[in-house]
Amino acid sequence: MKKIILSYSGGLDTSAIIPWLKENYPGAEIIAVSAHLGQDAELLGIEERAKNAGADKLYVEDIQNEFVEDFIWPTLKAGAKYEGYLLGTSMARPIIAKHLVEIAKKENADAICHGCTGKGNDQVRFELTIKALMPEIKIIAPWREWSIKSRDEEIDYAESHGVKLNITRETNYSKDMNLWHLSHEGMDLENPENEPNYQKDGFLEMTTSPENAPNGAEYITISFEKGIPTALNSEKMNGVALIKKLNKIGGTHGIGILDLVENRLVGMKSRGVYETPGGTILYHAHEILETLCLDKETSHYKALIAQKYAEIVYNGQWYTPLREALDAFVNKTQETLTGEVKLKLYKGNIIGAGVQSPHTLYSKDFASFGEEDVFNQADAAGFINIFGLPIKVKALLDKERGN
Repeated sequence: MKKIILSYSGGLDTSAIIPWLKENYPGAEIIAVSAHLGQDAELLGIEERAKNAGADKLYVEDIQNEFVEDFIWPTLKAGAKYEGYLLGTSMARPIIAKHLVEIAKKENADAICHGCTGKGNDQVRFELTIKALMPEIKIIAPWREWSIKSRDEEIDYAESHGVKLNITRETNYSKDMNLWHLSHEGMDLENPENEPNYQKDGFLEMTTSPENAPNGAEYITISFEKGIPTALNSEKMNGVALIKKLNKIGGTHGIGILDLVENRLVGMKSRGVYETPGGTILYHAHEILETLCLDKETSHYKALIAQKYAEIVYNGQWYTPLREALDAFVNKTQETLTGEVKLKLYKGNIIGAGVQSPHTLYSKDFASFGEEDVFNQADAAGFINIFGLPIKVKALLDKERGN
């Protein structure tokens, strides 16, 4: 092996992997690749950390805009949630892997390495993307090969090789952060009987505990064009800026905390806490606008599509014909999804406060309980007779048979 591309976050796993690669692939050039997906603070000093760990070269790829436009917005438009989870890590892995492949081709590398465990979902997401975009390259997954069995052992290994870590054993949650969310796993969270310590200093980073949120509500208005958020409080802004602004506003009001025991792709249940303040607001607003602009049959069928779309994203199948086909369906449903949604934020709650659209399917004339000329209420009797005919026939036949 002459060159190995390493997906490098600067955290414990990928920092420990660099000396391991040096030991197991002597002479290979280790090229670290860090994807900037909005985890601003985590990237501070990353060049120094990569050099300290032994990397020969480091790429830092700012792909925030691509992440929003090509991954977050399609998933939002689909309304995709996996068991309530808004897919922050799931969406991030394919775009990271895509850029690993691009750099592997540029560097003429022999292998791509990732730091995912053999128990997790991320190994599947990385490797399915690599197989779709560069099927011939070798994949190295140290967690499936080395003798290290726990994060404590991993810390020992890193420290014995002189790798400086920015964590302690007491704060050693497994975390993943990007523009969209922050996830927490491990330690006390592994017991689902334990309530997450939201009040503990440093646990929540993107949002706050609802108990600590302001006592007054805040109103916001989000504008959409064809299903895509385009403005906040009438101020036009790009997707990255809009999500960051909503993260700050939502975080202040304790929005977007999810404590979830989920069914992993690999077959086990896992427990994690997710912080998604801006994303939770956007999903809520998008759902409200759809109630106004989608007809009944499309809305109900789209809910089925949303679940399948979520499974595809969660399972790492982004680069598949089915996901592309579902996008075509979703984009058709979003052609009239333009309008404004007003929301009230208060202590962890998002409360609808009004919605409008030039493509509304709501007609006050038809829906009103007041006097009107567009709906003859006497027509309902015939409708009920026809709709209820199977029920009536069964009841009559049952009576004849003495049932």
